[in-house]
Amino acid sequence: MQTGFVIALACALVVETSLVSRGGPTADPCRPGFSQSFYIVFISQNVLQGGGILKNTLLPSGRVTFESCCRSERISFESSDPKFGVHPDGSLYAERDVANLSEPVQFMVTARGSKESHIWETTVKLAIAGHSLPPPDLQIAREASFYPRSHHNHYPNPRLIAFPRRHQRGSSTNGLHRQKRDWVIPPINVPENSRGPFPQMLVRIRSDQDKEIEIRYSITGAGADQPPSDVYIIDPITGKMSVTKPLDREDRASYHLRAHAVDINGNQMEPPIDLYIYVIDMNDNRPEFKNQVYNGSVPEGSKPGTSVMRVTAFDADDSTMPNGLVHYRILNQSPHTPIPNMFTINGVTGEISSIAAGLDREKVSQYTLIVQATDMEGSLNFGLSNTATALITITDINDNPPELDAKTFLGEVPENAVGVVVANLTVRDRDQPHTPNWNAVYRIVSGDPMGHFTIRTDEISNDGRVTVVKPVDYEKNGAFMLNVVVSNQAHLSSGIPSSLSSTAGVTITVLDVNEAPVFSNPKIIRFEEGVPSDTTLTVFAAQDPDHYLQHTVRYSKLSDPANWLRINRTNGQITTMAVLDRESPYVKSNVYEATFLAVDNGSPSATGTGTLQIYLIDVNDNVPVLVPREAQLCERSRPISRINITASDADSDPNAGPYVFELPSFPQSARRNWTISRINGEYAQLRLKIPYLETGVYRVPILVSDSGNPPLTNRSMIRVKVCPCDEHGDCTTVGAVASASLGTGAIIAILICIIILLSMVLFFVMWMKRREKERQTKPLLIDPEDDVRDNILKYDEEGGGEEDQDYDLSQLQQPDTLDHMISKSVGVRRVDERPVVPESQYPTRNALPHPGDIGEFIIDGLRAADNDPTAPPYDSLLVFDYEGSGSTAGSVSSLDSSSSGEQDYDYLNDWGPRFKKLADLYGGSEED
Repeated sequence: MQTGFVIALACALVVETSLVSRGGPTADPCRPGFSQSFYIVFISQNVLQGGGILKNTLLPSGRVTFESCCRSERISFESSDPKFGVHPDGSLYAERDVANLSEPVQFMVTARGSKESHIWETTVKLAIAGHSLPPPDLQIAREASFYPRSHHNHYPNPRLIAFPRRHQRGSSTNGLHRQKRDWVIPPINVPENSRGPFPQMLVRIRSDQDKEIEIRYSITGAGADQPPSDVYIIDPITGKMSVTKPLDREDRASYHLRAHAVDINGNQMEPPIDLYIYVIDMNDNRPEFKNQVYNGSVPEGSKPGTSVMRVTAFDADDSTMPNGLVHYRILNQSPHTPIPNMFTINGVTGEISSIAAGLDREKVSQYTLIVQATDMEGSLNFGLSNTATALITITDINDNPPELDAKTFLGEVPENAVGVVVANLTVRDRDQPHTPNWNAVYRIVSGDPMGHFTIRTDEISNDGRVTVVKPVDYEKNGAFMLNVVVSNQAHLSSGIPSSLSSTAGVTITVLDVNEAPVFSNPKIIRFEEGVPSDTTLTVFAAQDPDHYLQHTVRYSKLSDPANWLRINRTNGQITTMAVLDRESPYVKSNVYEATFLAVDNGSPSATGTGTLQIYLIDVNDNVPVLVPREAQLCERSRPISRINITASDADSDPNAGPYVFELPSFPQSARRNWTISRINGEYAQLRLKIPYLETGVYRVPILVSDSGNPPLTNRSMIRVKVCPCDEHGDCTTVGAVASASLGTGAIIAILICIIILLSMVLFFVMWMKRREKERQTKPLLIDPEDDVRDNILKYDEEGGGEEDQDYDLSQLQQPDTLDHMISKSVGVRRVDERPVVPESQYPTRNALPHPGDIGEFIIDGLRAADNDPTAPPYDSLLVFDYEGSGSTAGSVSSLDSSSSGEQDYDYLNDWGPRFKKLADLYGGSEED
């Protein structure tokens, strides 16, 4: 019995299939995507190998076609069936060995772009060539080919589709079978945004075996048991497949499900079939502009048809259907100058261009356009619309030449002034400020052949500043008539004529001022050196440029480094005050330079400066000097030892070298012991004439003559140290000392002086030690037991304890007057105050006392002090400031006297009134 797997569709409505796009279509005429939404590929018999296809076998003419708007964008393809792959060019091939192709194979191909997040999907059906593919109303292309390319492929929802099965035919004895041809299952189309009710049945899946066996139906895949889950459900008994909620094509455009038929035990009764569900687009999205405001520009004066800018809107609906086809129009233009329709827009591309002439930036600098984008190919009745703003800036061209405000400008300038602005040229230009079309450039075309003036452009106001760059002379030219032309940095646009107002005249008057006298600088004169004083050298006079004024010029000296010159105050005559010497340090390169002043009597007076250069010609007035003045020489002439000598001369050629060196005839030892040989005109050699000369220092006279006319000769002395030498001809250390300038007698004298100095130092040290010893052995004048120096120490500070650091010194000051004491009653007196009694008269010491009177003078003074009651310390208790409640130092009350036994203090009574208090405290008898 023939069995089959059928699908009954609940809807027979014919709908239009479309491309799948997840990122939304574009309004551009180039729309990326597959050329078809469903491909059928027939595989010829010669490709098959044993009924299958080997790995990496390319399917002849098996290709999917994809349109990419960007040629540089790389498109990658993916196949839902791991057995098949797609090359980058769209050709199909086998990823692995396919053993049996007796049944058609259907899978989905996905395309992804490298620059965008969009993906596109299409369905591919593979079948062996020669199989019949119902339904008969579908026109199948020839073998090994595709359906004709079309953006709109219509498929009716199938009512009954037979799936590939094998049927037996003929005798049961021969076991022959006949394979039924495959049917092509078109995709199931479901409109988006359906209003229900839900669940809404789509198709019914039924197996013809359900009459004999209880069948259970199920579906798997994304949308069923995979995310998004439960979009599609199926009744397991009746096989009715339904959609559970409204679909959104912009969220997901297609679904790939598989339908299964099993018995109640789960055994597969039919092979799974692939179901491809496409969501049909509805016009539910408005076009959206990329920007709400677009900015563009066009030069003024542009011809009609000039492109300005492009606006772009995107519609998320299917771009292959009217729902996603966007049309553009201009709703409004502001301002309406010179006409309301200055621009037009391409309805398909969104490109805005000018449509009329008359764009003038100086009249309208910017236009505002309201642009509308409408889908449904621009249908205002059915399409959805959106708007954006296009701002078109009219850019400036140099169509307005600069024009000067006046035909004539006036100015004046003092003579000799530089950098002064003498006139201001005002200009107007209607082009855009601070651009090359507006910036003015001024040129002086005539009236200034010597280039005294230039015109500089003010960067802010664009005015021209006529400025003096070279001094003008009133005596030569009292006025200037300049012809000035102004232009722009940028050339005028083609067809724009120059303006007559671009040319003007400038009259400049030169003002006369008092000018300083002018010297002929520098004035050079030549003289031989040695010119005596009071010699007239030249007349250095200055000229007054003010020819029309009779000024008197007076001269003075400004700089004369050597103070050699004087100038006549009235006529500028230069005379010498001293002899001119070329060898002076003030002469540089044979030139002596002095400067002078010339002052006129104008109002105000003007001063000119002149430089006089005196070139001094050299004369032979300096003798040559021998060089060097000292040298060393070996005491023996073998090996040959010599000294190279030369000379220096303050004069210059030809009064200097070549030099002549010779030994004088006196003393005779010079020529007897020494000889000179000439090397060249500048050098000679001095060496021993005898085989041996005793070690020592010798002064050798040498006559040096220069080449002057007449020549000058100088007798010079060279100091030669003769010493013994080693094998290399160098003086030894012993020989150097022996040949020093000090002889044996001088060395002995120096040694004797050193010994005497050391003896004096030693004698002084011994005398100091002896004196110290005598001082230590000298007996004291008093008994050591009575000497109190060891136990009575004098300190300079009498402060309190550690807690008494804030002293009130007013208590220790002597009162200025004694009124407070005199005013007290009798018997009431502080005992620590000085008694008010006449002071005692102490003995006076003679100016030059005799040494013998010193002791008597001391005794008299002691006696007077003892009898003076006013002498401190007073015979009373003294009151001191508070010294604190305690001390951080330990108590000293436990210290015993170092002396053994008791000490007798009775002798304190003999020391006078000063020690009376101590005698009362410590003296007395034993009974006390």
